Amino acid sequence: MTRRRRSLVINGLLVVVLLGAGVAGYLVFFGSSGSAQSATATRTAAAANRDVSEVVTASGTVQSSYSAAASFGASGTVTEINVKVGDVVTKGQQLAKLDPTQAQWQVDIAQGNLNAALEKGTNTNALLTAYRQAQLALQQAKDNLAATVLTAPGDGTITSVTGAIGQKVGSGSSSSSSSTGSTTGSTSSSTTSASGFVVVTDLKNLVVKANVSESDVSKLKADQTATVTVNAMAGTPIQAKVTTVDLTPTTANNVVQYGVSLALTQPPAELKPGQSASVEVTVASATGVLAVPAAAVQTVNGASSVAVLENGAETRKTVEIGVRGDQYVEIKSGLTAGEEVVLPQVSTSNNSTNRQQQGTGQFPGTGGGNRNGGGFTGTGR
Repeated sequence: MTRRRRSLVINGLLVVVLLGAGVAGYLVFFGSSGSAQSATATRTAAAANRDVSEVVTASGTVQSSYSAAASFGASGTVTEINVKVGDVVTKGQQLAKLDPTQAQWQVDIAQGNLNAALEKGTNTNALLTAYRQAQLALQQAKDNLAATVLTAPGDGTITSVTGAIGQKVGSGSSSSSSSTGSTTGSTSSSTTSASGFVVVTDLKNLVVKANVSESDVSKLKADQTATVTVNAMAGTPIQAKVTTVDLTPTTANNVVQYGVSLALTQPPAELKPGQSASVEVTVASATGVLAVPAAAVQTVNGASSVAVLENGAETRKTVEIGVRGDQYVEIKSGLTAGEEVVLPQVSTSNNSTNRQQQGTGQFPGTGGGNRNGGGFTGTGR
């Protein structure tokens, strides 16, 4: 064998050795498990006694429990405004006044007519009718005179004064909510918003108005406990109770919702109407009951079951559930304390380096399946 042929043979053997070393390094570097780069481990949790609560969440707004718009029940010129925004008033307190001159004249005329009718007597039906009409006219004139004085429809704080001295006003209220007549003027009240010559708002007894989905409204009822978190005071949860649930829904963008009112137990002094809030209403609760993580429970066609790990093998058991919270579910029957229920598996990657090489692999995979995080596609064998 010539020197040149020996050199070629040696070089060929060297290439074979290098290729073998490369293949061995590939197998070591990318794992010898073949098809499974990702590892899954059976996760379990023991059934144990604990408190379980089911809550309904909603978003809402802080509002006054009482807001009333007061407007004059008579026409005339404003001569007095006795309050300003921020003043605290009590029901019946004078807020403003119209010029009473013409209203007083009407009272005087009506009184004279009544006196004249009385002098004529009431011996006949015609005279009796005239007398009664004079009485009615006098009462109407007195009511109109009283309506020139605007009084507070309830206790609260003045939040709006839209009139001014010298302004000419007409009778009636400008609020769109339900209204009630008064001998001292016309008032209308609303729990949402109101507008009038003067608006009185109760800033002490605040409530929260929230909207819940149609799927949750059947779970709500009066006196259920709730926790309100105002966005402006996220670190100060406020205890509350459900007071009313609307019977009719509102629909916006094809979403059906029902209004819910909640009374605040001890609202912070800095709480203000109009602030947005998050609401959690406890609709069911159980104390010291056997429970498992909610993720372990499967419910199909109304039947619930869990997978239990016994002697290393999984066995599915039918269970009766009670209160179903977001984290835990009450188990009424079918399990005993200490039994290990199987939780959904979570895949984990074996090698963080492989994740960084995603999409850069140069060699086809040798095992079946995709490698988690790797850049090598298996052949699916």
